[in-house]
Amino acid sequence: MSLYRACPKDGVAWVTGGSSGIGRALAMELAARGFTVAVTAREEDPIDSLVDEAKALPGRILSYPCDVTDEKGMAATVEAIEAAAGPIVLAVFNAGTYLAVSGDNLSVRKFRRSFDINAMGIVHGLVPVVARMRQRGRGHVVLVGSISAYFGWPTTAAYGATKAAINLLAQSLKFDLDRMNVRLQVMNPGFVDTPITRKSAFRLPGLISDAEAGRRIWRGIERGGFETTFPRRLVWIVKFLSLLPGPLRHWFISAVTGWKTRPSLSPRPRPRI
Repeated sequence: MSLYRACPKDGVAWVTGGSSGIGRALAMELAARGFTVAVTAREEDPIDSLVDEAKALPGRILSYPCDVTDEKGMAATVEAIEAAAGPIVLAVFNAGTYLAVSGDNLSVRKFRRSFDINAMGIVHGLVPVVARMRQRGRGHVVLVGSISAYFGWPTTAAYGATKAAINLLAQSLKFDLDRMNVRLQVMNPGFVDTPITRKSAFRLPGLISDAEAGRRIWRGIERGGFETTFPRRLVWIVKFLSLLPGPLRHWFISAVTGWKTRPSLSPRPRPRI
């Protein structure tokens, strides 16, 4: 028997990090497909304009503000959504942040913040929503990762580590969620034009719009495969690089990002007199 796949007539789609970027685009895409979409973002993030934009669509968007780092708040949000709008049949954990971390300026705060939002932010919502899906005997969960999970890039020590954790979390939980008739998917997009990527100091190859990313994630949800990656032209290159021996891959990434030509971080020896 094939695993459950969410559809609008069964209940609500819940999207975290839905006030901007990929989450906002995906919320609009889901509403266009007829879903009632509960969108979660922090209180200060603009969800009201998203609700207004969706009024002409077949579905609707509802606002449920919450910070994903708040464990009790996320559990209460799941309860509030289901009490007011219906059962959550599709949960998309998209909330995330990118904080650049380089070896010459390591920061405990940046690592902790990255894991609190990107990794534990998923766990805080996943635990209560999967418990309810298990009781109902069906559900559909999507985790938004990144192709940065495949290997390390300069400045992604924190971000990439969280995305690798998301992928491993999904691979591990799939064994049990399959038996519960809860479909689990992971989306690993490449570079998407969002407020996060606009801060990048690098030229980002294969950059696509957030609207296009939302459409591709929806197609991945529709098809139901475990992993969805895009854009294909960039993913092929990255997956090929992941197969290379570590030293060769490190040399290549250093060269294409310009890291190879950056000044040495090692203390220079004092000249002998």
